[in-house]
Amino acid sequence: MGSLRRCSRTACLRPAIATLTYVYADSTAVLGPLATYAEPHCYDLCAEHAERLTAPRGWEVIRLAPDPDALRPSHDDLEALANAVREAARPEESSDQPPVEVGRRGHLRVLRTPDST
Repeated sequence: MGSLRRCSRTACLRPAIATLTYVYADSTAVLGPLATYAEPHCYDLCAEHAERLTAPRGWEVIRLAPDPDALRPSHDDLEALANAVREAARPEESSDQPPVEVGRRGHLRVLRTPDST
């Protein structure tokens, strides 16, 4: 399964494989594995741009290599996924009583089930 995120460099359409973060207080650029989700102050880079990365004069570049074992799904990941699927497939317990309206503002209503506090 490929990455859905693209390289942050202008006009680059290649898939991102690494995330670049700057630590301004330490004058450090940290290049690591692709972050789980895109953040506004980080840059996703393709393989070519990650390899050619240079930092401003006086800055240090730290390159964090991904752990190959961490890239594969673990037993815990698969078990958590199976549990989530089981939970989603479990039928909801239905209440015989309909929700009660406890408030209204304009066209919005606040509903509360009778068994909730």
